[in-house]
Amino acid sequence: MPHPQAKIHRMYELVEPIATVTFSEVVNEAFLALGMRNYWDGYFAGRAAPLGPAPAEVVHAVFYNFADGEVARHIPWVWGKISPQEAIAVRERGSAAALRQRIGELADSPALVQVADLAIRAALSAPTEGRALYAGLRTLDVPQEPVARLWHAATLLREHRGDGHNAALLAHGIGGTESHVLMAVSLGMRAEEFGRIHHLPKAQLTAVVDGLRGRGLVNAAGEFTHAGREIKQRIEALTDELAAPAYDVLSADELDELIAGLEPIAAAAQAADD
Repeated sequence: MPHPQAKIHRMYELVEPIATVTFSEVVNEAFLALGMRNYWDGYFAGRAAPLGPAPAEVVHAVFYNFADGEVARHIPWVWGKISPQEAIAVRERGSAAALRQRIGELADSPALVQVADLAIRAALSAPTEGRALYAGLRTLDVPQEPVARLWHAATLLREHRGDGHNAALLAHGIGGTESHVLMAVSLGMRAEEFGRIHHLPKAQLTAVVDGLRGRGLVNAAGEFTHAGREIKQRIEALTDELAAPAYDVLSADELDELIAGLEPIAAAAQAADD
């Protein structure tokens, strides 16, 4: 029996702060120490490594929401400095250290071991078809150490959901940069203020916003129209729906136990980031 969509969405909220420790300063410094030139070299090396030394065009397609040319500034350059296998090891080690640092004494609690085991059961159970990044992660060895195991499970669940989110965007005709503009609008921000795209040339961003306006999704003030708000809600609902199969392996009680167990860990990870 499928789990309620609200619980699937709650899992997204709990997994996110655990998985995204991988984008923190601890991991960044580990990559810089190995010859990466900047944060984004380490980002692309770590996140793309499960795909092997794939060309920039493939990483661009799989990651979906980077502007044209952005991936190619880092890949394949990074593979001249570090192998995908080394990047995987550096990322796992640094992410586990960062998570341990953020959650303090929770890292050594028996409850975390149980939560990590439940999370990894879900994380390894979803179908891989159409989920390139998730499939790549599934080929990696699962860490035995509980904190690393929990981070790995959260990363699998995050990228499984992310692959589904890209499919939902594609199905609704929303491109990668457009998706960031819609996210900015939903947060009440102008596109040029939004972190992931603020560095893009003004003319390029203006063209994306104009395109969304032409489709009737944003108005002249750069706010959602009714149609824009509706398409954003449909994409988010479909994303939750496509994320759900990862949790089919868990009973209703096990999913409740996983959510309850993750809540203090996610809260601690989030608080350390604020």
